[in-house]
Amino acid sequence: MRLTLDSVDLFYHRVHALRELSLVVEDGEIVSLLGNNGAGKTSTLSLISGLVKARSGEVTWGEHDLTRMRPWDMVGAGLIHVPEGRRIFSTMSVHENLLLGGYLVDDAQLVRDRTEHAYELMPRLAERRNQQGGTLSGGEQQMLAVGRALVSGPKLLLLDEPSMGLAPLVVKQVMEVIEAINAEGTTVLLVEQNARAALKIAHRAYVLESGRVTMEGPASELAQDPKVIEAYLGV
Repeated sequence: MRLTLDSVDLFYHRVHALRELSLVVEDGEIVSLLGNNGAGKTSTLSLISGLVKARSGEVTWGEHDLTRMRPWDMVGAGLIHVPEGRRIFSTMSVHENLLLGGYLVDDAQLVRDRTEHAYELMPRLAERRNQQGGTLSGGEQQMLAVGRALVSGPKLLLLDEPSMGLAPLVVKQVMEVIEAINAEGTTVLLVEQNARAALKIAHRAYVLESGRVTMEGPASELAQDPKVIEAYLGV
């Protein structure tokens, strides 16, 4: 299903966070949103998942009008948001955290199968399955947050800064997991300040500045654009 934002305006009181924002994520793509702090990247994900409401514009996902859906109904439909900061349950075990991803899934066997699949994709979680979430490393906690989302059965996965604070080797592992999830058919909208890592795995990308799209195109082309290189790739 195609995700479409059409001329969206979002305000936080008097702060105009998104300005006539329009973008498209096609079924099966990885699309990355790039931009500096305050550009509107997290606001875009929060808008899509119903955490904030637009003042104007349309947000649709297939036949769903996301501006009229409740967040928990979106989860049931397969729109899953992994927020910045991981937000795992620190006093619960890895396994218990994963099972919570299936809270809205009625089929217990399906939840077990998805949990085992998360362990297959991220073997480190399997090694830590009885360990409290709060004792995991930052990279392991990020894997756990992604794994919990997988148990929900995502069709569209929103990821907010999955590489934040992680060592380069762990960033590589996280990006490989995202690619594997996408290869299995899940559409991904990725917000990421590590532009180099994001552009390496994305099909297309948008650059946001002050709530507006200022550049867009195939990720491979944006990675070669002098403006992107200067602003985001540190070359």
